[in-house]
Amino acid sequence: MISAAIHGFILAFGLILPLGVQNVFVFNQGALQPKWPKALPVVITAALCDTLLISLAVLGISAVVLEISFLKIALSVIGIAFLLYMGYVTWKSKPSTEENNVQLFSARKQITFAASVSLLNPHAIMDTIGVIGTSSLTYTGIEKAIFTIVCIFVSWLWFFGLSIVGRLVGKLDHSGKFIITLNKISAVIMWGTAVYLLLSL
Repeated sequence: MISAAIHGFILAFGLILPLGVQNVFVFNQGALQPKWPKALPVVITAALCDTLLISLAVLGISAVVLEISFLKIALSVIGIAFLLYMGYVTWKSKPSTEENNVQLFSARKQITFAASVSLLNPHAIMDTIGVIGTSSLTYTGIEKAIFTIVCIFVSWLWFFGLSIVGRLVGKLDHSGKFIITLNKISAVIMWGTAVYLLLSL
C-alpha cells in the first residue's frame, strides 16, 4: 500500500508539474486577484476537473470517448476557439484596478476557462489515460484506491499551492510589471497550445 501511495505521488506530481495553460492560469489568478479567495473558483475548478479525469482514467471510461473521432474533433475545435479567445483577453488584461480584475477574470470566466483547458484538450486527457490510467492497471482493490486518492490529493495540493505562491508574488510586485509579463507569457502558451491542437487535427 505504501508503494502504491509513493508511486501515485511521484507520478501525479511529475504529470502536473510542466508549465502549461492550466498551471499558468491558476498562478496568474492567484497573483492577479485583489484577494486570494477570489482565485478559489479557478483553483477548485482545476482540481475538480483533474479529479474527474483521474477517476475516469483509472476506470477506463474516457478511453472509450477518445475512440469516437467525432467527439475528438469537436473537443479540439471548441478548445482551439476558446484558447484563442482567452489568449487575446489575457494579453490585453492589465492589473491596474480591482474593477479590471473582476471584469476580465470574474468567477464565471475563471470556472469556464479552467474547465475548458482541462476537459476540452484531448491531449491532456490522453496524457492522463496514458500515464495514470495505464499505471493504475498494476494495482487492484485497496492499492488501486490508494493510488487514485493520492494522485487526486497531489492535484488539489498543487493547485492550492500554485495560487498561494502566485498571490505572494503578486503582493511583492507592486508595479504590476511581473503580472503583465506573466499575462503575455500565458497568452503565448494559450496560442501555442491552440496551434498545436490545430496541427494535430
